[in-house]
Amino acid sequence: MDLSDYPYTNWVIVGILGFFAVRMAIGFWAARHVNNASDYIVAGRGLPIYMTSASIMATWFAAETLMGASTEGYLHGFQGVIFDPFGAVLCLVVSGLFFIRLMRRARYLTLIDFFEKRFGSEACLIGGVVQIIAYVVWTAAQFVAGSVVVHTLLGWPPWVGVVLVGVIVTGYTTMGGMLADTLLDFIQMFFTAGGITVVFLYVLRAVGGLNGLLAHGGTKFVPEPFSLVPLAEPHGFLGYNGHMGISYWIAAWLTIGLGSVATQDLMQRSMSARNEATAVWGSYFAAVLYFVFGVMSPLVGIMLHKINPGIEAKEQLEGLLVMASQKYLPVWLNVLFIAALTSAMMSTSDSAILAGASVFTENLLPFLRKRVDEVQKLWWTRVMVVVIGTGCIGLAILIGDTYRLALMAWSLPLVGMFTPFAFGMYWSKANRYGAIASIVGGIVTWHVATFLYYPLTSAKHAADGSEAWVEAMWDAVRIGSLPALVVSIVLMVGVSLATQKKSPPIPLTDVDGQPLALDNRLGIISLWDVFRDKGAAK
Repeated sequence: MDLSDYPYTNWVIVGILGFFAVRMAIGFWAARHVNNASDYIVAGRGLPIYMTSASIMATWFAAETLMGASTEGYLHGFQGVIFDPFGAVLCLVVSGLFFIRLMRRARYLTLIDFFEKRFGSEACLIGGVVQIIAYVVWTAAQFVAGSVVVHTLLGWPPWVGVVLVGVIVTGYTTMGGMLADTLLDFIQMFFTAGGITVVFLYVLRAVGGLNGLLAHGGTKFVPEPFSLVPLAEPHGFLGYNGHMGISYWIAAWLTIGLGSVATQDLMQRSMSARNEATAVWGSYFAAVLYFVFGVMSPLVGIMLHKINPGIEAKEQLEGLLVMASQKYLPVWLNVLFIAALTSAMMSTSDSAILAGASVFTENLLPFLRKRVDEVQKLWWTRVMVVVIGTGCIGLAILIGDTYRLALMAWSLPLVGMFTPFAFGMYWSKANRYGAIASIVGGIVTWHVATFLYYPLTSAKHAADGSEAWVEAMWDAVRIGSLPALVVSIVLMVGVSLATQKKSPPIPLTDVDGQPLALDNRLGIISLWDVFRDKGAAK
């Protein structure tokens, strides 16, 4: 979909450039307040509740939640977006209830600090590599979405948009780190959430109001657009029936629902909060915000299918949200929304790049350089921002699919990272060999399961033409994550129990190596404590 002949394109470009200018200015300002790696990675652990909530929400509220979810809503209704936003809301609740409080108490800089303290250097190295790979894929998804906006507005080739967005994001992230990131998240949340609300309301009016939205109708492939459960045959879940459909449905809930729990960007924002209560309630508030505004995008897709059910071209489907904004909004609102949409993609991109760079500097660099002071860590983190950003640009150009890249990114930590993280927190017998076996075994099983499921998914897509093998492979990747998670759990328990004498479990400690207090670890804490200094140790 090319809107380069849209008469107000120049105004949209001016709006986007305005957002770019603000982001770069904040990057320069934040750079002056960054003196060490702690300032750069966790913003000095001083974020208040409103910035913590906004930053956590804005971390994921970008490409796949907006553009990708509207496309999936058009094609599959709510079934297509169980991954995100519904799975993401589940993740925020689970994280806040079971994990965030203890992570903030430990004062780690990265998620992998936990793996190093609990399971040793080998698990730290393996886990760090897995995290960085996941974030490269995740960031590439955001760059692809940015290129869709550039192509839609200007008609430029997608690779040009990828390079343009990638260079800008990498530039300001290199300067300001987490402080710039959270300030921008806070500003951007208002524009993005407000923008999707306005688009939703205008499209709702075009479809005939609430009655028009809820009236009987379907999506391109699913007859019941608001169903969150598998349907009767032949529809099942995303076209799969029997155990395949059930496995796919469970995997849809868990890919982000559990896969994003053990990730650096979520925990990094929680560890940047001023105290434990702020970290916990920031996650809960973010879950509410994410649900309210995140569900609007697939609803827009469902309504657009009612208005125009004949869209077939891939480029048109990927740009549905931009098309809806251009067609239904007044010019000035369209300008603000497109600019905010681009800003949202950048917000998620900078979060992911910074997360990967932080993991490298704090957890992998010590394997290469034994003595690194705080100034050198800051320098290396900035270098890795550039390196990772460059790699993301290349991957985005190579694959070029937003929603699939995003889901693949979170399938990796689901099958390899969640189990040792959860068991390490709550099972005293979890040990080093169990964690390594869980990570490696889960990832290997995922690949094997994908290979085994492919003939079955390929048969389902046999009539889809030249792209059949691509669709079949992505389905196999998603379905294969469920047995991989089960194997990861089995290996964690079995290997840990079998090697207790050879590798006694390491007690959980904080960032200084001191035993971590494990009482009151659940996210059941008074909201009033958000405004106290309790637990606000740096």
